[in-house]
Amino acid sequence: MSVIAQEHVRGGSVFKDLSADDEDWQPTEIESLCMNCYQNGTTRLLLTKVPFFKEIIVSSFSCDECSWSNTEIQSAGRIQEQGVCYTLKVTSKDDLNREVVKMDSATTRIPELDFEIPPFTQKGALSTVEGLLDRAVSGLEQDQAARQEADPEVAGKIHAFLLKLKKLKDVEEAFTVVIEDPSGNSFVENPSAPLKDEALTVSWFRRSVQQEKQLGLRADDEPEDNEPPPGDDLDTMRSEVLVFNTNCPECNAPASTNMKLVQIPHFKEAIIMATNCDACGHRTNEVKSGGATEEKGTKITLRITAASDMTRDLLKSETCSVFIPELDFELGMAALCGKFTTVEGLLTDIKDLVLAKNPFVCGDSGDTSRVQKLKEFSEKIDSIMAGQMKAHLVLDDPTGNSYLENVYAPESDPEMTMETYERTFEQNEELGLNDMKTEGYQEDN
Repeated sequence: MSVIAQEHVRGGSVFKDLSADDEDWQPTEIESLCMNCYQNGTTRLLLTKVPFFKEIIVSSFSCDECSWSNTEIQSAGRIQEQGVCYTLKVTSKDDLNREVVKMDSATTRIPELDFEIPPFTQKGALSTVEGLLDRAVSGLEQDQAARQEADPEVAGKIHAFLLKLKKLKDVEEAFTVVIEDPSGNSFVENPSAPLKDEALTVSWFRRSVQQEKQLGLRADDEPEDNEPPPGDDLDTMRSEVLVFNTNCPECNAPASTNMKLVQIPHFKEAIIMATNCDACGHRTNEVKSGGATEEKGTKITLRITAASDMTRDLLKSETCSVFIPELDFELGMAALCGKFTTVEGLLTDIKDLVLAKNPFVCGDSGDTSRVQKLKEFSEKIDSIMAGQMKAHLVLDDPTGNSYLENVYAPESDPEMTMETYERTFEQNEELGLNDMKTEGYQEDN
């Protein structure tokens, strides 16, 4: 019986924390076919957890006949709710050392060379930006000898392109690397964390139907224009807590999610969803706006002057960005899910996100200076929550669906300002509003 089967029989977890002290946790060995010499080789599988990251499957193949070997890393965690796109402007050789988690579902592009690596053409890997370039060069060079004999002209063009690709590592001119992953599980390191990275842009997007089919989230024969099932009326949603089955995002065990439509005083309706896992104790909550996208964006600025400001109710939508100018800190939209909490709760989440849940600055491999910088940032957050440090908290929501409690209501709040603004074309594009037609759309059908 395999290690995986044994763990299921015992009821234990298939994935264990990565540790050098656990001598009993050995990889599973499987006899498999070598794709180089077509003799039998050995595949070793290790199902483990990377601290502060997620579950992964580490596989290694070796063949005693021809000495061919291969390694691979696959994500065993859940597919995220939205896809992610990282756009990195490489301007120095230091940028080549940024660590990258690239899943096999990710598309890699270098616009300056009109170069693209389509999804599912490479295995997932934990590498660096330079490693991605080396991997692309190695892939193109692999069949050059055969191309030279079959079509010298094509081989010559590829050779010229390889020279351009290799020259990128000298960084004589700036270039752009784009990693777009519909699964949301790829990652590019921000060496300036928790400060904003001027060279790195992170955006989230909704997957297309084709991308969902590639990820196995939809059946291939499922029509793209499926009509959603009729929902409960609003009166039922307001009076009852709806419960539906789901899987825990941490241990993937069966769990239940509760959903309720509530009215926030002096604001609008919101949908609150909470998930509680009985297997591992994990709890999570998320808030979605129950209304439409406002005509204008909203920017709310709170001047934090005392510890009493920590108790203010706060609704942060998933499209809201958070700024703390005194700390030179910026949190982009969708970096934290939508939630109904307090100012203290939001600051605690920010602290956990940049320190406790950052896989590249914790553990033995964390850079000492970077860890020290993050600890100083954490101490400043603690000072703000204790009322010892004055700061400004800025909520910038282009959809206008975020809210911060006015403790002086219905009078104006002297410590809080709210302003509306016209969204830019780029913001409308990111929200999918530029292509949305709400008038006369039936005439085109």
